[in-house]
Amino acid sequence: MELSDEIEINAPQELVYQALNDPEILRQCIPGCEELIKHSDTELEAIVVLKIGPVKARFSGNVTLDTAGAPDGFSLSGQGNGGKAGHAKGGADVTLENKGDVTVLRYTAKAEIGGKLAQLGSRLIAGTAKRLAAKFFKKFADIVGTVDA
Repeated sequence: MELSDEIEINAPQELVYQALNDPEILRQCIPGCEELIKHSDTELEAIVVLKIGPVKARFSGNVTLDTAGAPDGFSLSGQGNGGKAGHAKGGADVTLENKGDVTVLRYTAKAEIGGKLAQLGSRLIAGTAKRLAAKFFKKFADIVGTVDA
């Protein structure tokens, strides 16, 4: 499954980049996130509870950031395990384009799932993934857009 989108955030690029690396802001934005622990500048651990169709599961996972292109962009990859519900792994490429006081954030994400989740059907999974991504970025834009630079 692949997702891509772009969103305009009413904040300068440097502020958007800093917020994307702030575990507290990310925890607030990730739907169902119970815990987000920053182990290093490139390693995060998360616990997320999600309901996808009839399946509700608690996922624990790790995310690794590649900040070589920062602050104009970065990549992340991760994997999570939801026990009997299944597992997921994937990654995303994010670019940030500075347009004065506005930053255009573009992302392309890929994910693979297995277990019970994979049996739910690609339409349900894709629809849920799009909804969760939209929820994340709306919340992110709301939080970052209200932070004083």
